[in-house]
Amino acid sequence: MKKRILLTGASGAVGFATLTELLKHTDKYDITVFDIASKRSRKKLKRFSKVVRLVFGNITNFQDIEMVSNNQDFIIHLAAIIPPLADEKLELAEAVNVNGTKNILAALKKDSPNAFFLYSSSISIYGDRVKNPMIKVGDPLKPSVGDEYAHTKIAGEKAVQNAGLRWSIFRLTGIMKAGQEMDPLMFHMPLNTNFELATTRDTGFALVQAIKHEAKLEGRIFNLSGGEKCRIIYRDFVKKSFEISGLGNNPFPEEAFASANFHCGFYADNKELERILHFQRDSIEDYFSLFKKNTKPATKFIVRLFRPLIVKRLLKLSDPIKAKRANNIELIARFNPELVKRSSGFPNPEAKGKT
Repeated sequence: MKKRILLTGASGAVGFATLTELLKHTDKYDITVFDIASKRSRKKLKRFSKVVRLVFGNITNFQDIEMVSNNQDFIIHLAAIIPPLADEKLELAEAVNVNGTKNILAALKKDSPNAFFLYSSSISIYGDRVKNPMIKVGDPLKPSVGDEYAHTKIAGEKAVQNAGLRWSIFRLTGIMKAGQEMDPLMFHMPLNTNFELATTRDTGFALVQAIKHEAKLEGRIFNLSGGEKCRIIYRDFVKKSFEISGLGNNPFPEEAFASANFHCGFYADNKELERILHFQRDSIEDYFSLFKKNTKPATKFIVRLFRPLIVKRLLKLSDPIKAKRANNIELIARFNPELVKRSSGFPNPEAKGKT
């Protein structure tokens, strides 16, 4: 008899990688995919409707969840509002990430009480670790100032642990999809941050491998990352990424990046989950190779051609620079606290380094 698997959030980067991995095992699993109904999700997932049970709904609506909560054996819960949207729309993030998770747990407790619930949490719950980069499960949970997403993940973890189901929690590091779009968060991370990424394909593989290892995972929390071979300093990461994309060696001034109060670091206990799931296949070089492979020569040519305009446009996304221009003391203290300790005058972000 096939095992019944419920996957939420399949249209996201990690969700889609997980679905791709699940589809390799349709001889073993009956797969139900539950996702929010949108033009993007329908376009991305509709082609799989013949091999999986595809249900569109909203996890904030308990009745929608009840459409998929019956007779499930294993749930991979990835549906969430992520940054930067999660920090901009706090009520939405709370509704989806916390209350939506509680809805799923309650429906499963009623309709599939023996199900195993795998919850995707985040490295963001550990907060700023620039000065103490070696992170392990059991460390204090101290989200950075303004990181509402992290608070919703902590609340989600508590809900999972108190739901009365069998469970495990994976705290995902920065998960990188080759060629993913740049957003304002890239300027939130200090350039001297220790960064241990994982690729979407290794992460999806790990989540599916977990189905076979319930007994070893049950009731435990793990940090998930790519391991030592996926470690890099963020300064070097953005430099290499910009070079591949056609922007050249980091064209942004130091002032564009925050100097503190973000998250990420190295997982000191990254082998705990690896020993069970054996998923750490990619290296940082593999990630950059994937990035390069997915960057079309024509796109790179256009980026090079319009490099000054693209840099100028991206620079406008920098929240640290916007905070300084507006002389917003609260935000300056968040992104560059060392500046608050100086005189009341703040440096002009355009004074040096701008290209």
